[in-house]
Amino acid sequence: MKIKTIQKPYEEVLRIPKSDHIRPKKPSIALTALVKLLSAPDLRGVDFSYTVKDMKDAGDGPWLILMNHSSFLDLEIASRMIPKPYNIVCTSDGLVGKESLMRHLGCIPTQKFVTDVSLITDLKYAVGTNKTSVLMYPEASYSFDGTATRLPRKMGVLFKALKVSVVMITTYGSFARDPLYNNLQKRKVKVSAEMKCLLSPEEIRMLPVNKIDDILDDAFSFDYFRWQEENKIRITEPFRADGLNRILYKCPHCMAEGKTEGSGISFICHSCNTQYEMDEYGRMIAKNAETRFSHIPDWYAWERSCVRDDIVSGNYSLDTDVEIGMIVDFKALYMVGSGKLHHDANGFVLTGCDGKLHYEQGPKKCYSCYSDYYWYEIGDVICIGDRNKLFYCFPQAKDVVAKTRIAVEEIYKM
Repeated sequence: MKIKTIQKPYEEVLRIPKSDHIRPKKPSIALTALVKLLSAPDLRGVDFSYTVKDMKDAGDGPWLILMNHSSFLDLEIASRMIPKPYNIVCTSDGLVGKESLMRHLGCIPTQKFVTDVSLITDLKYAVGTNKTSVLMYPEASYSFDGTATRLPRKMGVLFKALKVSVVMITTYGSFARDPLYNNLQKRKVKVSAEMKCLLSPEEIRMLPVNKIDDILDDAFSFDYFRWQEENKIRITEPFRADGLNRILYKCPHCMAEGKTEGSGISFICHSCNTQYEMDEYGRMIAKNAETRFSHIPDWYAWERSCVRDDIVSGNYSLDTDVEIGMIVDFKALYMVGSGKLHHDANGFVLTGCDGKLHYEQGPKKCYSCYSDYYWYEIGDVICIGDRNKLFYCFPQAKDVVAKTRIAVEEIYKM
């Protein structure tokens, strides 16, 4: 999937009026049927199946439907599993160049990791006035390493405001088929899913918000590399390690960063020449050294601990040249020029566009960072900004996206 882009000077983009807020539309029956029809070949290709259990207390709806987020296939899975019309909370860039179509599909645009108080009003309007369920991906971003992305706190406040059942859809195999780091290359993996009632309106009313957070954390505690290994899911494609350096950016042998490369089934550090192989069950096996981490999420967790140590010691910072895109309406991604992105314990500073652009974002702005790989087939991206404008920064430095997201999360926690 691609996005409409327009080259435009920064000062002209600032003069573009922001789009008016529009209340959620009831999903078009015809478009909903078309999505199901167009999704069928992909779902047949993965031999998709699903189970439904513990739905007795959910009632007839509307529901708030939460789903883990692994790949684009998730939307097609939802179209098969959800029995009644539903709105979809989606990132605002998903409406660029196709706003009318996406709104008639029931999309409710919001900005990832940006405070949006109007979203609660929109969700209440959808379930209360439209009488439609709402599908939401609370992780707000694809998983990098096959484990849950950090969830926002106090989701129970939203649940109590909506006063509807919370239903959970959990997928199995979607990440293994199309992990984000792998450049949109699909693997042959069977995909399944499970739908169940997570919380009834009565349980939501009775439970404190912090207990609801605990229930959500438990529901989103998964490890898809572990699942692949334990269920003996063989992935034989010869490109399974392509792009793995995006998440395994730091060598545990020589500690070098940005020197690793995943290609084919091989993974190498070009600094110390340590070589690994990714086997058919997703395990990392060192070929010319001791295996430090065979399980990819363990490697990623170690990188997180290293970032945390660097922050505490005052040694963490990011400095990279970037190409800058902006979204201020739903008409296009406006490419406004080049600049520099800096990040440290004090937050982000973005400068560029021949000195016209200077934007700062403090460390308490949000608990995580909208970041992605091969975003709309343009490149790896780090997004910062506010409700008025979003800056999509495409780093020129190698493999800094994962580390930046980790750093944002760790700084926020501190």
